[in-house]
Amino acid sequence: MKELNNPFVVYGYKGPDYFCDRVAETERIMSGLSNERNITLIAPRRIGKTGLIHHVFASIREQQPDICCIYFDILATKTLDQFIQIMARNVLGRLDTPSQSALRKVQDFFSAFRPTMTFDANTGIPTFSLDVARGQQEQSLKHIFDYLKLSKKRCYIAIDEFQQITKYPETDTEALLRSFIQFVPNVYFIFAGSKQHMMSDMFLSPERPFYQGAQIVNIKEISEKVYYEFSNEKLLKHGQELPEGIFHYLYLRVDGQTWYVQAVLNRIYSYQTDQISESDIDSAIQELIDEEEVAFENYYSSLTTNQAALLVAIAKEQRVKSPMAQSFISKYRLPALSSIKTALESLSDSQFIYQYQGEYIVYDRFFGMWLRDRIE
Repeated sequence: MKELNNPFVVYGYKGPDYFCDRVAETERIMSGLSNERNITLIAPRRIGKTGLIHHVFASIREQQPDICCIYFDILATKTLDQFIQIMARNVLGRLDTPSQSALRKVQDFFSAFRPTMTFDANTGIPTFSLDVARGQQEQSLKHIFDYLKLSKKRCYIAIDEFQQITKYPETDTEALLRSFIQFVPNVYFIFAGSKQHMMSDMFLSPERPFYQGAQIVNIKEISEKVYYEFSNEKLLKHGQELPEGIFHYLYLRVDGQTWYVQAVLNRIYSYQTDQISESDIDSAIQELIDEEEVAFENYYSSLTTNQAALLVAIAKEQRVKSPMAQSFISKYRLPALSSIKTALESLSDSQFIYQYQGEYIVYDRFFGMWLRDRIE
């Protein structure tokens, strides 16, 4: 693989040389899949969940190239129909060679749903979409899972932001998917999600269809020591020195969250600074915040008065254990307790805030910094 211009990857997966640690998590997931266990992967956004999935799949492809690894993200889906379409696009045709016989096989198998096909310009792999009429969702899903089963090819499928299915208007989506998934012996799944409480409820509540349906893997921050060694090695090759104390300063400022560490070091790498200092870290963070200011202004203006007041108060405190405590309410002159409870639920649901190590924190670390600095 061609060497990257900047080793601190901010988007996508660029290979093991640019992927920091996650050795234990990688081994745990690969072992689970190898031993016929589905995996539930739970982590906050921007901590490296998606990168870990791609790293696992890259490792599997290298060691066992006959296994088919498929990834798709359903965050943008709103209905079961949309889920079926995105699954069809990513699954159908992937278990066959891109030949005319494979095309006929898929078209015959899904003839009732009038499949349409396009070819990927880079790989030549066909991509299919289905015409699913109202009331045919269950039958179309059955056909997709039958297609997977009849192929007899071992396959691992990662569905990112899996908690999204709980928001579909079709109330039986969880039960429907579980009913098909448990009877496909050659296919195992990674169910990944960033809304921790929703994912936990789905897989740990006895009354839910996916209860005990997967091995739970939680992702935490990369060890500061390991992350420092990885970062310093990359910077030293570039003629830059990163003192351990300066990395500690960065790590604390962004709570060790992977994307933010990567984003800052990506900028630092481009500065060509020989000896990296705290002021360099501050400059890089400010640069990133300034670039997002329009988005942050839009986020803030979309909030109700009560939501905005609570969000700013949490940002000012940085971490809040009890947002409904009277001392906190009085300090920031927040509205009545019932209004705070409603605002807290709304901000949590929309992922403006979440519970981090038992305390509420603004989800986007840079947005939290912007709120502290710009909003009175």
